[in-house]
Amino acid sequence: MAVKSYNPDGIWKPFGAFSMAVVQGSGKIVHLKGQVSLDEDGNVVGEGNIEAQVQKVFENIQKVLSSFGGRMEDIYTLTHHVTNIEEFMSTGHIRTQYFKPPYPVTTTVEVSRLYNPALKVEITGSAEIPLDRFKEPDGGE
Repeated sequence: MAVKSYNPDGIWKPFGAFSMAVVQGSGKIVHLKGQVSLDEDGNVVGEGNIEAQVQKVFENIQKVLSSFGGRMEDIYTLTHHVTNIEEFMSTGHIRTQYFKPPYPVTTTVEVSRLYNPALKVEITGSAEIPLDRFKEPDGGE
């Protein structure tokens, strides 16, 4: 099975051993790297504000997916890593801006911290993009 990784334009560049997305098989399944609240230059967006951070995380996920011709509705699973689960639970209204039923299966776990203490949330997931919409973006390895 061939696996190809991507780091599309319009989003912050990886600073470690990870890719923004990985496509396997026939090119329909896209595994998304956990996104945090960083702008294109790698600066934290919404420091101290869980709502601003969740909004930016979903914007980043949307940018990665769109580089493949994908849409948020193509996501079938998400995993949230949050530093304060009670605070995160108040952000459900933001998810409804990005997802409509049927919602992706979701797991939320509380962690003691993320790689940068200013970050409150990291979200990863997988999507299946129909072949008639799928496009291979620039930046593949």
